[in-house]
Amino acid sequence: MKSYDITEWGKPLQLALKNTPKPQGTEVLIKMKYCGVCHSDVHIRDGYFDLGGGKKFYMSERGMKPPVTMGHEPFGTVIAAGPDAAAAGAVPIGQDRLVFPWTGCGSCARCVEGKDNWCAAPRFIGIQRPGGYADHLLVPHPRYLVDAAGLDPAYAPILACSGLTTYSAINKLKPFKAGDWIVVMGAGGLGLMAVAMLRAMGHERIVCCDIDAAKLGPAKAAGAAEVMNSADAGTLAKLQALPGGVVGVVDLVGAAQTAQLGIAALRKGGRYVVVGLFGGEIPLSLVPMAQRAITIQGSYVGDVQELRDVVALAQSGKLKPIPTETRAMDQISPTLDQLKAGTVVGRVVAKID
Repeated sequence: MKSYDITEWGKPLQLALKNTPKPQGTEVLIKMKYCGVCHSDVHIRDGYFDLGGGKKFYMSERGMKPPVTMGHEPFGTVIAAGPDAAAAGAVPIGQDRLVFPWTGCGSCARCVEGKDNWCAAPRFIGIQRPGGYADHLLVPHPRYLVDAAGLDPAYAPILACSGLTTYSAINKLKPFKAGDWIVVMGAGGLGLMAVAMLRAMGHERIVCCDIDAAKLGPAKAAGAAEVMNSADAGTLAKLQALPGGVVGVVDLVGAAQTAQLGIAALRKGGRYVVVGLFGGEIPLSLVPMAQRAITIQGSYVGDVQELRDVVALAQSGKLKPIPTETRAMDQISPTLDQLKAGTVVGRVVAKID
């Protein structure tokens, strides 16, 4: 098999040839067809996340060391299974499946309750486990296979991260009413997905903010009622002046500037959910947090049932596709460069050959 691997942190991915794995135990083997290229992989390739204040969280602290095969939005055909897989669940040999990548240890309380993404010893596909930037992929258990029949296979992969992440984050803003204003920070691929997800849930009072004016048009086209440049001096006043105030903010950037703007824009009782991993830190005054009764919460991807819900939403036609470009497998590394530079509109999916 072949894969494109990190062989040195911060450097371009390198083509690797290796033995095709054979599934053991409950594992299933996927012949890859497509894999989404996610912005998180920019940070993973660099080898660290910026925690702010000069602090960094290194990928080595997550049990990773080169060579690493990234790719956590896999889609392909089930071609083989380990000897214990059938007893663990139906194995759809010969059928296409979307893969839930946020797998855990499989035995802790979080994994048992279906919250693998909250496992304290994660074994995420494309991070701790080899991922989908390869032509074959091992999945630890059949329960992580999701039937996405009826969806474009070149679009379905992004539901495993972008779709799941925005769906889970938006659910953390609930309850909210149809007339409440919700702000989406960031109009990249994740931001467009968040706008589409809110519209799929029947919500229309959406503001999308970004510092790149070129991305505001696509956000408007995706269904945002208002778009604003978050770098403009008057944006905070505009957000605070929205009728009824801002009930919730989903921050898909996760930078100090977006956090400060989003938290300041909230009405009393509002909720700020941070998703993005750009990095940094912010000062927080505790008294206003209590006086304004605001909630600040993190959200990290989602669980396997939430992914099934997202797929069902897409299959129903309510969740509209966002702009998605398909590129060849050998273009994954240049795509990561473009994501780092902020020049990608929508999402990119690699066609695995």
